[in-house]
Amino acid sequence: MELVEQIKEGVIRGDIGVDRKVEELVKTALAKGIAVESILKDGLIAGMSVIGGQFKRNECYVPEVLVAARAMKSGTAVLKPLLADSHIEPVGTVVIGTVKGDLHDIGKNLVAMMLEGAGFNVIDAGIDVAPEKFIQLAKEHNADVIGMSALLTTTMTKMKDTVEAIRASSLGKKVRTIIGGAPVTQRYADEIGAGGFAPDAASGVDRAKQLLGIA
Repeated sequence: MELVEQIKEGVIRGDIGVDRKVEELVKTALAKGIAVESILKDGLIAGMSVIGGQFKRNECYVPEVLVAARAMKSGTAVLKPLLADSHIEPVGTVVIGTVKGDLHDIGKNLVAMMLEGAGFNVIDAGIDVAPEKFIQLAKEHNADVIGMSALLTTTMTKMKDTVEAIRASSLGKKVRTIIGGAPVTQRYADEIGAGGFAPDAASGVDRAKQLLGIA
């Protein structure tokens, strides 16, 4: 399992560079017969979990998270053709996007990467997303969670419209909702009936897991 631990540490360090170390370690691990599930969960996802905890405790910052996510993706790209054969299911599916009228996506992108690093299947709806598009994508991908972001007080009101549209749709109580962004608070989440609020990317992962009952 030394190789798996090296993969984990490589993700934490963000080993990409010219030699794309994490990618090469994953290839070596596969060649040595190490199970795909172990490489994914004990190596790649475990590494991103450490980074998520550090980020939440302000022990690392956005640049470190970004390079770790890139390192993880270089490894998962190698595994992707094998995942279906290994019957490894994602821990859940999340549709994420910036609400209608808002064109900011840095925070949303960071949350998406952290969710992927935690083993979620993430459907990125992009920016300026209307309630109807959130609902359509959630239905198409059988989503468990819809995550909404807003950076402006003038656009965060669209979260209320989206939550109400989801509640009125056939998704009903099936899909949980999480909101976040600079002006957003737990109080506002409670007011509009959102399932959860996340003040930062790492908390978004924790909240998604809580809503789905994942330890």
